[in-house]
Amino acid sequence: MDKVSAEWLVSPAAAPALEQAASFPDPRSLAAGTAMRQRWSLEQSAAALTQVALRRKASAKFGELAKRLFFTSDGLQQATRKTVADWRAGRFQALGVRAVADLGCGIAADSMAFARAGLRVRAVDADPVTAVFAAANLRAASPNADAEVVCATAQDAVMPPTAPDEAIFLDPARRTASGRSWRLDDLSPSWEFCLGAIRDRPGCVKAGPGLEHSLIPDDLGAVWVSESGELVELCLWSGDPAHPSGSRTALLLPAGEELPITAGTASPRLGGKPRYLYEPDPAVIRSGGLAAVAELVSGWPLRVGIGYIASAELVRTSFATAFTVLAELAFDERVLRSWVKANDIGVLEIKTRGLGVDPATLRRRLRPKGSNPATLVLSPTEDGARAFVVQRPFQNR
Repeated sequence: MDKVSAEWLVSPAAAPALEQAASFPDPRSLAAGTAMRQRWSLEQSAAALTQVALRRKASAKFGELAKRLFFTSDGLQQATRKTVADWRAGRFQALGVRAVADLGCGIAADSMAFARAGLRVRAVDADPVTAVFAAANLRAASPNADAEVVCATAQDAVMPPTAPDEAIFLDPARRTASGRSWRLDDLSPSWEFCLGAIRDRPGCVKAGPGLEHSLIPDDLGAVWVSESGELVELCLWSGDPAHPSGSRTALLLPAGEELPITAGTASPRLGGKPRYLYEPDPAVIRSGGLAAVAELVSGWPLRVGIGYIASAELVRTSFATAFTVLAELAFDERVLRSWVKANDIGVLEIKTRGLGVDPATLRRRLRPKGSNPATLVLSPTEDGARAFVVQRPFQNR
């Protein structure tokens, strides 16, 4: 799609085409395309049908608002979830920031959150089509916002700070001609530019949650973010006293609970068989917070470097899912198959770390055909690989 087509798509003239495209159960179908071309050109039909398909996909991130927004495929994939964007905007508010330059704004997911928070927004994107969509999205989400969209590179748009209440946010593009990439060398703008842009003012860089700890600068605060139990991003902050230089934090949304990770915290080691197991939230695991969770539940790792915590106590914590240990079995397929049969297991959940086991393949081999549900946790331990029969004592975290 070119800029002219994008400008038509966001204009009132395209509203009937989008309405018609939305009436088809499958906007990607041949029938939908044929019907649309009776009234609209080939390019207009394709643009409207593609947009409706993207809006339906976007509902998982944007809810009902997705029906009024405009997306590119790449922009939707990289767009920040609303809960995360609102949290970030709240952090900028707490810092006393009044204006944010969103450099590499994409389809404006974060810019919309900044506008909702009452911040002045300068959204910048180098792609002309994306910039058109970003402007339309800001108008749709916050018609009275103090916001502008500029089509330019981040390098051209960045300006020296002119007031203490201005901040910068960067979400560098992570795609190449071959598809999505997490290599730092493939980021646009470059990793070096992103880090340099926020060092002299309040700012935040959004990064992939799998970024190696050794690549995180010591003068930035790092926050690993999970939403509803799914690890979604890593935020690197400057100028935020709540996340100062060198700090490491796991953040759980939508609750907003944070677990500071203290370097050098030792996991307590207790003897005896575990009565309870804990599976830490992925943000906790990725941030290096296993010892912090072990301390919360007076527990110890099943094995160093493996994400399960054992404990003799049952403690309710948002930072880990608790399991009551009902039985401990040898990690032997014959033993497990016999146990499944003897206990009339039909629905079998298998959770595993550190053993190279594919749960779906093992489940088929264990042949659960009964009427009872069960959960197995498979993990290395200090005494070798073991299988734990567990159940959740709490329905919710």
